[in-house]
Amino acid sequence: MPDSDRVGGAADRLRTAETVLRKLGFSRVPPARRELESGPAFWVQESGVPRRTFPVFVGASPTESAEDGVDRWVAGVRTAPTPPHRAIFVVANDRAAEETWARLSRTAGSAIENEVAVLVVPAGERSDPTPPHFHLRVAEPKEVLRIATGIVVGLFRRAQGAEESGQIDFEEMLTLLQQRFGIDVPRSLGVRSDEDALFILYQLAQRDSYAPGDPGTNLHLLVLKPTGPAARLPWFAA
Repeated sequence: MPDSDRVGGAADRLRTAETVLRKLGFSRVPPARRELESGPAFWVQESGVPRRTFPVFVGASPTESAEDGVDRWVAGVRTAPTPPHRAIFVVANDRAAEETWARLSRTAGSAIENEVAVLVVPAGERSDPTPPHFHLRVAEPKEVLRIATGIVVGLFRRAQGAEESGQIDFEEMLTLLQQRFGIDVPRSLGVRSDEDALFILYQLAQRDSYAPGDPGTNLHLLVLKPTGPAARLPWFAA
């Protein structure tokens, strides 16, 4: 293939990715000077949130995962003075999306400590076109439980700081698991509904302790008060 064709194809993919992201609520913005080192295709900003900017990495070809982009982004996270803790990786199909998530999972902390997303933008003409979508990953149940516990702790602290009743909306927890951490909770837990997912998390939390059968060693107890009988509460009993 001539170089001009390859360049044109790459340019078309960039324009398509930008158009899809605009429809999803992200507008293209110029990068800050300090953010140029990680080498993304372009930067976008989430609508209405000026400081939520994301570098966007587009696969080298329609059939490839974003492995090269993942490597460049990870290198930026590790070495940049102000590392980009957010990123969007654009690929052409769900298989490439799975490969991209696998690449991220092989880098310690990359999918948990940072805010990353994998966007599928189908390439070329297809008889059954798949609409563009963010691809959610399948995580180990223990990872889902660990992240869910951290989210609930944050929700409790927010409620206490606002002097509210302390009640937790578990739907918000499930939403954060999906949108912030890119996890397909039902698929990860082998269920079909949010209610079943919460039930499985409840069962996992009951069993996850240093000493099975001893509630005092459960890993998912919230410290609500420094002393007293109500000092510790399982988040799933909130």
